[in-house]
Amino acid sequence: MSAEDRTDDGHRLRVGVLLPTREAAINGDHGVAPLLDFAREAERLGYDSVWTGDSLLARPRLDPVVVLAAAAAVTSRVTLGTAAYTAALRHPLLGAHQLASLDRAAEGRLVAALGAGFPVPETEREFAAVGVPYTGRFGRLDDTVRLWRETWRGSAEAESGKGREPAGPHRPPSPSSPAGPPLWLAGSDTPRVLARTAERYDGWLPFLPDASGYARAWDRIGQLTAAQGRPPGAVTPGLYATVAIDPDRAAARKQLDAYAQAYYGRSLEQMATFQAFGYGSAQECAEWLGGYVLAGARHIILRIGSLDPAAQRAQLAEAARVLVPALRAGT
Repeated sequence: MSAEDRTDDGHRLRVGVLLPTREAAINGDHGVAPLLDFAREAERLGYDSVWTGDSLLARPRLDPVVVLAAAAAVTSRVTLGTAAYTAALRHPLLGAHQLASLDRAAEGRLVAALGAGFPVPETEREFAAVGVPYTGRFGRLDDTVRLWRETWRGSAEAESGKGREPAGPHRPPSPSSPAGPPLWLAGSDTPRVLARTAERYDGWLPFLPDASGYARAWDRIGQLTAAQGRPPGAVTPGLYATVAIDPDRAAARKQLDAYAQAYYGRSLEQMATFQAFGYGSAQECAEWLGGYVLAGARHIILRIGSLDPAAQRAQLAEAARVLVPALRAGT
């Protein structure tokens, strides 16, 4: 790793991309092969990571664990991530088992960004459908993370012969490392989210709509992390951002508005009040995202705001050609 790839806080700037599982579902396509082609192409173009979202009923798509396990088989370098995995939709032991198995399939390349549930009525109905209370979901996520880590640690100790119980069929599989895959909190900038991130998570994945708010929140996480006695660099600062790349800025905005309407049933104007949306040429998008990099973001996950598979691939390539190098050159 070159010195140019590192920042003052020790985190190398990374740029990843979201696999279009939800976009394909909106188009009525539930095939896996196009997603694997997308993952292979992202790796070939030099992206650092590929990610996939999670929703059973609120915004349905293919299961992220299944998709990423398949992606693990056709890639060798990129990090594979969930953005974000809704832990409440699975029993905690089942979730621990799935993620440990996926981490094995990915040979340690997994990062699991976790969400408590997007705060919209559709999510409440999704929770009700699986018999999980919507209230108290934040504390439930933290409890689940604790149980996962205990399960993984116990499995790893049993596997190495250090546990009190025998290994083999009496323990679920352990992940690639005893600590398990890095667990990030996908959340906003509320005091509670920042405190939880600093206390127990390995990364923070917000979608804040402006870089100044990001800078304030990240500074606060740094203060809280130090107060917890955790070492510098214990928390990776991520960013989930949606972009529409087109040299015609008006056309890019129109595309992104249609995307927001199809994805959320809400206008771009409504969504942009609390999510990061950027549009215009690749260079314009790079300049916009550069503000977040200056604010501290070190792993940027791009969601391409288009429902057209051909446009998705074209923008994936254009971002790799212009946007990604521009971001890396600016750090």
